Amino acid sequence: MDIHEYQAKELLANFGVPIPRGGLAYSPEQAAYRAREIGGAGWVVKAQVHSGARGKAGGIKFCTDEHQVWDAADSLLGRRLVTHQTGPAGKVVYRLYVEAATNVETELYLGFVLDRDTERVMVVASRAGGMEIEEISRERPESIVRVSVEPAVGMQAFQAREIAFALGLESTQVAQGVKTILGCYRAFRDLDATMVEINPLAVAADGSLVALDAKMTFDDNALFRRPEISELRDKSQEDARETRATDRGLSYVGLDGAIGCIINGAGLAMATMDMIKHAGGEPANFLDIGGGATPERVAKAFNVVLSDERVEALLVNIFAGINRCDWVASGIVQALDKVEMSVPLVVRLAGTNVEEGRTILETSGRPIIAAATLAEAAEKVVAAWREGRTNRDTVRAKEQVA
Repeated sequence: MDIHEYQAKELLANFGVPIPRGGLAYSPEQAAYRAREIGGAGWVVKAQVHSGARGKAGGIKFCTDEHQVWDAADSLLGRRLVTHQTGPAGKVVYRLYVEAATNVETELYLGFVLDRDTERVMVVASRAGGMEIEEISRERPESIVRVSVEPAVGMQAFQAREIAFALGLESTQVAQGVKTILGCYRAFRDLDATMVEINPLAVAADGSLVALDAKMTFDDNALFRRPEISELRDKSQEDARETRATDRGLSYVGLDGAIGCIINGAGLAMATMDMIKHAGGEPANFLDIGGGATPERVAKAFNVVLSDERVEALLVNIFAGINRCDWVASGIVQALDKVEMSVPLVVRLAGTNVEEGRTILETSGRPIIAAATLAEAAEKVVAAWREGRTNRDTVRAKEQVA
């Protein structure tokens, strides 16, 4: 789960990470009030969306008086911000963060991620702050500092000092650097985060350190024990399809194709999507209904996939081990009783009670296209999709002529 910059800063501040004074605004008037409240001679108005590279997309504006703050807020609120991370659809700006401008002398990069290869928390730091970590790796790889944290003892002060010195901090700044680095680590550990990133971590003209931007991502599987983190979720920044699926306990990732997929098992889902592409189609989603594919769960999956208007064909591919094919088949029939099915449906069942499952589908009286193998299922769903698209194009052409 991602959160906004202002939320990440509030969390990190609780662990001793220095941040500029700031406040949230939902209107131009409120933004101007925040500027007066903060005081000073300069402010930064930031669009709060779940994306990096906001500055390059015009989502961050520097202001020197309250009128500029009002105008900046007015131009950003309600705007669809498009960055290389959001894709062409962009994300709508519903809230702003107004904070005091900082006289920056040096920009640094500091990040904490979970390294699955070493099963350790990895600290990644660089003197090349203000850049994407991918750019730093490509353009200034020699500047990257990596430190692995032993989980049995946690991050030690000497490791934080080594990072601080490697970042080129002066001796008078090292203590604050150590406090910031250890604070980020404790936030990562104590809040079940999967990423903490401060970019840039600025050295101000007065020598102090301050986190000018912050990102945090959390482990979805740990949110049940972090209600204070769950409350920070902003569904307006999520793919509506994925939100609908997540709220129903389904593992779903929206894609740009037209062939919907309902599959059990992540590996089988990936293989199915590959076979659809190999057959000439494009998958509309990744959906893994998991091991407990009960009839109710299958019906929920149908509702989620068919709620996407771009879906023009549907493939159900189930290999039953823990599952039973007759359960899945019953779920498919129940779903078809409740959902208006206007697209072709291809079903491939294999594994436990496969014959019983196929019998349920055959006797249901529903227009279900059966397939015995994964390759056959992919070919049939792509063929049905193409036929349906051809028929729709023909109908449109006749309507235009009429």
